[in-house]
Amino acid sequence: MREQILNLIAPIKNPVSGQTFTMEGRWKEIAVDGEKITISYDREGISPQEKRLVEKMIVENLSGVVIEENLTLKSISANSADVFKAASTTTEVPAPAQIKTGHAAPMAKKSVPGVGKVIAIGSGKGGVGKSTFTVNLACTLSRMGRKVGVIDADIYGPSVPMLMGKRGEKPVANNDRKIIPLEAHGVKFLSFGLFVEEKDPVIWRGPMLGGVLNQFLFDADWAGLDYLFIDLPPGTGDVQLSMVQNCNVDGVIIISTPQDVALLDAVKGLEMFRKLHLPILGMVENMSSFVCSNCQHEHHLFGEAGVEKAVTKLEVPFLGKVPLEIELRMSADSGNPYMANPSFEGRPVARAFQAVAAKIEQQFHPQDPVKSGLFSRLFGG
Repeated sequence: MREQILNLIAPIKNPVSGQTFTMEGRWKEIAVDGEKITISYDREGISPQEKRLVEKMIVENLSGVVIEENLTLKSISANSADVFKAASTTTEVPAPAQIKTGHAAPMAKKSVPGVGKVIAIGSGKGGVGKSTFTVNLACTLSRMGRKVGVIDADIYGPSVPMLMGKRGEKPVANNDRKIIPLEAHGVKFLSFGLFVEEKDPVIWRGPMLGGVLNQFLFDADWAGLDYLFIDLPPGTGDVQLSMVQNCNVDGVIIISTPQDVALLDAVKGLEMFRKLHLPILGMVENMSSFVCSNCQHEHHLFGEAGVEKAVTKLEVPFLGKVPLEIELRMSADSGNPYMANPSFEGRPVARAFQAVAAKIEQQFHPQDPVKSGLFSRLFGG
């Protein structure tokens, strides 16, 4: 086992010199005690920031053979002046918020400070309208009196700045070095799209994406929120795993369109969250039909009731189905979310979002007397 571990960590390089730790003789001890592994290394000349990067690489390289909870890392340094200097030095807080482009440091799973409930919204597949759904659900709950925030975790294709009408704006940091989320239509939000130019591609590996998500979760000022929605990228990859590893998530909503090809991927996403022991709040059938603005006739472009039928077999709640309207697409393109526009009250899309929001509220706040009266008005009770 010791030799296997040494082989796995052998490629790790000193970020200062570019030479491997093995070549520099920095591996001091590899102790194996059953499933418990302790690794000691010489960190002389390596700053605290570089030390975190090295230890992240160690954890990643051993992830296939050692559970992180069973791994202990010890560093040895004859001169610790850099540690004391880093701990005692203070600098002025810069006006613009900054995000780190390094690897995420290992951290204990924790709750987002000041947030009531953290809800992840996933799809398993792209192109199902998940971001548009997330923004409009957030606006619905905001109009119902809740304090809501959104994290756009789709690093490769962030769209929330456009949906919120905040393209080109930049967040700033407060005196505590926390990123201050932007706010639009009564909803606070952060997106990687606020930190890069729209035309620039993001060519990053998974650990770096996890680092950005950690910052959006724990280095931003979300205090006072009832709900924080995390709009996940498609698939079952690094961002989803980083979120689950580091953050206490209160529930997951799965989005799918009705057709079988979308459901196949949605089910994969659902099963991933189940294996990670996250509560599934339910599934939503998005783009369930198209409602003509002229004749009000309903057309089932992607099949009919696919998700509604699937939830019985999957044994998860059905949160509702959201139809398409031309105005829904136009509002997304213009940066004015459909559910932030009171003039659409009573239309099929508005009723659908209100119904989904009511079911979310009933799961988390079943005894809320203020909201119970609102539900009665929504459903004619």
